[in-house]
Amino acid sequence: MRASRKLTVALACPEGAWPHPDWPAPDDPYVERVVPWAAPFAPGEDADVVILCCEDPSAALRQPWAADVPVIVISPRRDIETIVEVFRGGAGYLVEGDYCTCMLSSAVVGATVGHTYLSPAACAALREGARRLPSGGEAMERLRALLSPRERQIMELLSTGLGAQEIGLRLRLSEKTVRNNLSNIYAKLDARGSTDAVLRWLGAAPVLRI
Repeated sequence: MRASRKLTVALACPEGAWPHPDWPAPDDPYVERVVPWAAPFAPGEDADVVILCCEDPSAALRQPWAADVPVIVISPRRDIETIVEVFRGGAGYLVEGDYCTCMLSSAVVGATVGHTYLSPAACAALREGARRLPSGGEAMERLRALLSPRERQIMELLSTGLGAQEIGLRLRLSEKTVRNNLSNIYAKLDARGSTDAVLRWLGAAPVLRI
């Protein structure tokens, strides 16, 4: 997916803590520039996406601006409670050291069209938390058995933040076919939409008693 124009990203990060001073690269197809937001992270200018680097994402996402602009959280925390809370709030979640700058650019452009990106470690944390629940692993397997092999492929890709177009490219399907599959998936999982479906797929929904 390519954005119709290059994006401006606001960086809400403690001074000196940002690990990617050379990002975005001059040939980045998505991101044009990064502008700093100073604590308490009130925006100094308009931005398309906020990257929030913090130790406690739950507290930071309670800031008023968080409801007005897509947010991607970068944090060392990988406990299921934190990740589920962030994801349910509509923010992407990248665990420190678990992504590259290409993934970061994809997460940024995806956030502008409503896709919520999880890094592999964030997905793994949700799955592990579900397995630790009494009968959690069995419940997840029963839920996954409701889906066809193709639908399971689509859910694996959806859970990383990819949208219908990207999933279609990966699986060599038309975007319309992917969307039809997603509609069937939501019905089978009794999900209200993509976020709810991913939470159920990763085993996080039972933790929250949805």
